[in-house]
Amino acid sequence: MSLLPFAFLVLCFELLPLLVMVLESFRGDGGVGWGLDQYTKALTSKYYLLGLSNSFFISLCASAVGIVVALFAAYSITRFSQRTRDFLLMLSNMTSNFSGVPLAFAYIIILGSNGLFTLLFKQLGWTTLASIDLFSWFGLVCVYVYFQIPLAILLLYPTYYGIHQQWRESAALLGASTVQFWRYIGLPVILPGVVGTFSILFANAMGAYATAYALVGGNYNLIAIRIGSLVAGDVAARPELAGALAVILAITMVTAMLINEWMMRRVRRELG
Repeated sequence: MSLLPFAFLVLCFELLPLLVMVLESFRGDGGVGWGLDQYTKALTSKYYLLGLSNSFFISLCASAVGIVVALFAAYSITRFSQRTRDFLLMLSNMTSNFSGVPLAFAYIIILGSNGLFTLLFKQLGWTTLASIDLFSWFGLVCVYVYFQIPLAILLLYPTYYGIHQQWRESAALLGASTVQFWRYIGLPVILPGVVGTFSILFANAMGAYATAYALVGGNYNLIAIRIGSLVAGDVAARPELAGALAVILAITMVTAMLINEWMMRRVRRELG
């Protein structure tokens, strides 16, 4: 009985909207008739395929940068005292949730064309920031990386405790260097966690909407922005086509996660 409120929330706010979205994707324009017309439009239009490829590329870059930085950052956190670790993990938790419209506006205020740091460095004779276009794919990657890194740190941090201190001592007694220890023992142990974390980061970036919309609006073709414009278009809403694009986006994300899950199982089997 205690699970009934949770089951009710899942049904009303997750399962029912998902069911409606899937059903709408098979409706014709204006909700007339049934068929695969919306999927045909979505998969044959270069415009929507470009939005999907842009989202895929940006998510891949942001996830790759986030996982690499978090690998070193999470390990560094394990070397601090307990009090310092708790503070850094709390900070990571806060920054991982700082996204959406506030994050986009913060980047615009700091690194935009007339941003604080841009004007400051310009006064100092440094024009590097002025040449960076924040409202491009590079700017989107930078903004995405901001909330990808702390999320990856929170997910990777526990995996380092799977490496026992006795293993380090035994490797050192046998004459193994630090590089050899991480190559043959450390990295294989944390690799399943790294692969799983990467899949979560990728899905998180693919589904990001508010941050991208607040930063670039409709000036950059991303699949999440295209779905939003079709649901609440200024001219005419096309929720059926938006549903088809959302289903395609969901299939892309689930496929990426399944591939990563398959890789994790393969790594565990080889290590076992």
